[in-house]
Amino acid sequence: MELYTPDNPVFATYMIAAALMVLKIMGQGWMTVYRMMKSDSGLVNPEDIQKGPFNKSPDPAQLEVNDYVDRSRRMHRNDLENIPAFLAAGLIYVAIAPPLWLAQVLMYGFVVARACHAVAYATRQIHEVRATFYTVGSLIVIAMALQVLAVLLF
Repeated sequence: MELYTPDNPVFATYMIAAALMVLKIMGQGWMTVYRMMKSDSGLVNPEDIQKGPFNKSPDPAQLEVNDYVDRSRRMHRNDLENIPAFLAAGLIYVAIAPPLWLAQVLMYGFVVARACHAVAYATRQIHEVRATFYTVGSLIVIAMALQVLAVLLF
């Protein structure tokens, strides 16, 4: 269990990267809420257009897709599809005691790839730009998982 303490620089690297990614997921959810409130639109459930403290003038048009809101929602969904795999792979990756430099390149590389993906998504870059950053992050997670399997099986 000494691998899973902040005294282990590989685990400390994971802790930093994981905390940043958790903040990214949660922050994107709050960004979606902010955009919904700012635009008074982009609601998704029929019960959302009932009168309440935050919706004083409900309107069925609030259920229509609003790209300003929906772009943030799609970014959040993308985070929820990709970051948990990193959190799991990174945690088991620590257990194989990789070299610190490699753990830092992979873990911080994932964080940078996700940040670049978010910027590309938010600024409406062409799909190939987003896909490039997705691919980098995905390959990092795959590399960590394959290294774990290699250590355990060979």
